[in-house]
Amino acid sequence: MTMSKLAGKVAVITGGASGIGKAAVRLFVQEGSRVIVADIEDDQGTQLADELGAPVTYVHTDVSQESDVQATIAQAVTRFGRLDCLYNNAGLAGVSGPIERTPAEGYDSTMGVLLRGVFLGMKHAAPIMKRQGSGSIISTASVAGLQAGYGPHVYSAAKAAVIHLTRSVAMELGESGVRVNCICPGGIATPIFGKALGLSVEAAEQTVEAMREMLATFQPVRRAGLPEDVARAALWLASDDSSFVNGHALVVDGGLTGGRMWSVAEEQRGGLRAALGLTT
Repeated sequence: MTMSKLAGKVAVITGGASGIGKAAVRLFVQEGSRVIVADIEDDQGTQLADELGAPVTYVHTDVSQESDVQATIAQAVTRFGRLDCLYNNAGLAGVSGPIERTPAEGYDSTMGVLLRGVFLGMKHAAPIMKRQGSGSIISTASVAGLQAGYGPHVYSAAKAAVIHLTRSVAMELGESGVRVNCICPGGIATPIFGKALGLSVEAAEQTVEAMREMLATFQPVRRAGLPEDVARAALWLASDDSSFVNGHALVVDGGLTGGRMWSVAEEQRGGLRAALGLTT
């Protein structure tokens, strides 16, 4: 009989009520973990916890607020006795538009969730995991943190900072047996796109199928990325299967950031040959 990958482990997953976080909660529970779902979407979070039962507890958590993050991580230890994985996944598209029309308040609120939230999670998980001599901290970054043009300015800057913060903290906590890594998703069909357009939670959920169709053409792997694709990457980083992986930014993008797709490059080369009057 195959042992579950997270048997006996305890995880906190922020942004766990929808999208990538929700997929990760389901998968972690399936693999034997007990999970604290941390989110601000109370109805969705409570419904998920009720559905999955005893292994899951929902806690209202605004990751930009230190008191919320500290209390949520403390509750994991109080309820389950330890903390083996913190998955800093809470996110939003945040402020967008041309740089000259980007309000400072939008910058602050976007950074508050995307970067401050990750920092706070690391800060309050670190002493617990250091005492244990083990643990895995995972954060959701983005391909927008690796290359320009894949997200709004502030979102992209925040995600780049998450990648480097991951590497920096990994150099510290790795010495105590705690691994720190991040995931850089590409085009993943989740409600985040609908929410960025100001839609309600329910309406944003209804945009996911349209996003799947649109994102299917963006990368060499000819389908949209799914929340489950990222959740499986998080599972690997949370499990002992990745015990020698530290300070790594794991790209899950179907080849999006690899360069021009071969078919596009071939079409352009054909156009060049035709323009030069070459027939072979």
